[in-house]
Amino acid sequence: MSRQVLWTYAFIDRPAELFGQACEFWTAVTDTRLSELRGENKEFTTLLHDGADACVKVQGVVSGPGGAHLDFPVDDVREFTRSALRFGAEMIADHGTWAVLRSPAGQLLCTMPWHGETTRPPVVRGSRLDQVCLDIPPSSYDAEVTFWSGLLADWDSAPGSLPEFHVLKPPPRLPVRILLQRLDEERPASAHLDLACADIEATRTEHERLGATLVARGRHWTVLRDPAGGTYCLTGRDPETGGLP
Repeated sequence: MSRQVLWTYAFIDRPAELFGQACEFWTAVTDTRLSELRGENKEFTTLLHDGADACVKVQGVVSGPGGAHLDFPVDDVREFTRSALRFGAEMIADHGTWAVLRSPAGQLLCTMPWHGETTRPPVVRGSRLDQVCLDIPPSSYDAEVTFWSGLLADWDSAPGSLPEFHVLKPPPRLPVRILLQRLDEERPASAHLDLACADIEATRTEHERLGATLVARGRHWTVLRDPAGGTYCLTGRDPETGGLP
């Protein structure tokens, strides 16, 4: 049986009381509009594009600072779930037609049926939200690389540009890739969003105009904080391909 991933979603998780600020900022950044709110407390929404399929969603979480996670629409939810468990995932919630799991390092992921998404959203003003970075403590890093590489067997899994990175590049039709980052300290696993930018400084200026604040600058990346308190990175990658220039 197949467990093929047919689309990918980056999920922006932010505190419920700041859900509105997160939605306002990320729709502006991605040039999207909100779907109808969903969930018991209207805590879920999808960022909709004109002429392309969505690949970003926002959730208001009731505890913790939030972060990010990945959703995987597949052709066979049961088989994908069984495969994830074989590779070391933990089942958090089995809802029958969709499931919430936790990776060996503790990173949440969801799987659900594919609904025909095929068209990747465009680059917006020189940038594209195209990556979820998993921040992994050193003790769990090797096991996490093994887990994701095994689960996503048809993705290109390879060491990154620096020793602390490992890249999982999806087939060309999929809009969101994965970067695993080995942390310098032992702390719980977390995740954040990365945008590929043709010009980091120009994108930073635009994001600050929309309410983001600067956290730190690196050689090839800049860390910002959005108005809902979540950190994310602008990275010097080709927004069309996701690769390094």
